[in-house]
Amino acid sequence: MSTHDVGLNELTEVVVRSQDNQAVRVRFCDRFRPDEDCVHYAIEACALGLHARVDEVVAWIWDADLAPFLEELARDFRGWDGERVWQNNDHDLTLRAVFRSGGHVGLTWTLRPWPTAAGGWEGSVTTWLEAGEQMSALATDLRHFLHGNWSDRG
Repeated sequence: MSTHDVGLNELTEVVVRSQDNQAVRVRFCDRFRPDEDCVHYAIEACALGLHARVDEVVAWIWDADLAPFLEELARDFRGWDGERVWQNNDHDLTLRAVFRSGGHVGLTWTLRPWPTAAGGWEGSVTTWLEAGEQMSALATDLRHFLHGNWSDRG
């Protein structure tokens, strides 16, 4: 996993790379905040032969957001049974998490723009991260990306 900093407190993107296959990655980028109620961002899912992008995923401040879900996964670094699922309010981003032996978490990122439109598409990639430090770093980076310094307000 890697992040790119512009300033001391500003993340312009967060990139999640699978430790099993570096070609599999998810990228959060192009964030903007049109008002005090939400954050818009783009998300890309890439793997060999796949490049999918949703341009305006919306994170509402009153909705359960992705950062607390990832923080909970990081706290449970010893594992859990079954699958845990998070989805944004518009249903265009879904994250499924599973724990496997050896202390690794599989995160399946599903992008589905315009989920109610006829002829829409869906794409998924799975990134594997260490349950402890890598999950904690991802949760921190995404919290910073979604809720950090807002000098870029529209």
